[in-house]
Amino acid sequence: MAPKKFKWRRTNVKEFLCVVPAVVMVIVTTYYPLVDLVRISFTDWDMLKKDYQYVGLTNWVWFVKNASRNHFFADMKVTLIYTFFTLLISLVLGMLLALLMGRMTRPFGMMRAVIFMPRYVAMSTAGIIFVWMLNTDYGIVNNVLALLGAQRIPWLTQPVTAMISVLVLSAWHSVGYSMMIYLSAMTGIPKDYYEIASLDGASRRVQFFKITVPLLSPTTMFLLVTTFISSMKVYNSIDVLTQGGPYRSTEVIVYLIYRLAFVDYRVDRAAVVATVFFLILLAVTVLTMRWSENKVNYDT
Repeated sequence: MAPKKFKWRRTNVKEFLCVVPAVVMVIVTTYYPLVDLVRISFTDWDMLKKDYQYVGLTNWVWFVKNASRNHFFADMKVTLIYTFFTLLISLVLGMLLALLMGRMTRPFGMMRAVIFMPRYVAMSTAGIIFVWMLNTDYGIVNNVLALLGAQRIPWLTQPVTAMISVLVLSAWHSVGYSMMIYLSAMTGIPKDYYEIASLDGASRRVQFFKITVPLLSPTTMFLLVTTFISSMKVYNSIDVLTQGGPYRSTEVIVYLIYRLAFVDYRVDRAAVVATVFFLILLAVTVLTMRWSENKVNYDT
């Protein structure tokens, strides 16, 4: 059968005109900056002069030949390590907290509010608080360790402890959000499934892995994609807490882009790195969504 031709009506025109402002806003705030970013990558703009010229693939050749020397691969490794542990903490701990806080009583409601409260704190503000808490000499964490007879730990001046500090800050800030998303999804699972499983003799552990986890797969996929993208784009916590140090052990890709643009004043090279990073994020997101079409269970 041939497809029916679409006929414009007055109602269709009104609906279209209502959508136009939103479409224009998306184009102006999203697609135009992206296109301009690619354009800048073909110039020699270094922010130290008003004029610039188009230099073709010069910056891209620089990236291909000097990616390892300019810390791209090292920073990508740091970004992936940070993202992996952030995903692990957010998904696993968020689901466990949702199970623990699932009772709809006032005390549990207060505890849920306490866990979710860090979400309202700006990451820059939280980073400043953590800088004070983790200070080697007068930080409250090391003061407590000293009272217990333990040795003071240089949290922000050693590569391993610096990464742990950044991960703790991210977990403290985001795990409440994951908990609330999982909790709202759990309330939508029919209780009949658990009653039938109990009559069949299934333990709580079996019910969790055979009922709860599969039916939460759409929620898990949503959190996986959103947390992955936000973790790969992390900047504020790194900038406030460690500034990419020590010895670039916590420098992520976004901080590398910042350093190229606003420290080295090479906006052209920063545009190249940002474009490559965008393509990587786009490819991973598309592959994840394609994979989820067959693996995620949307039945309830």
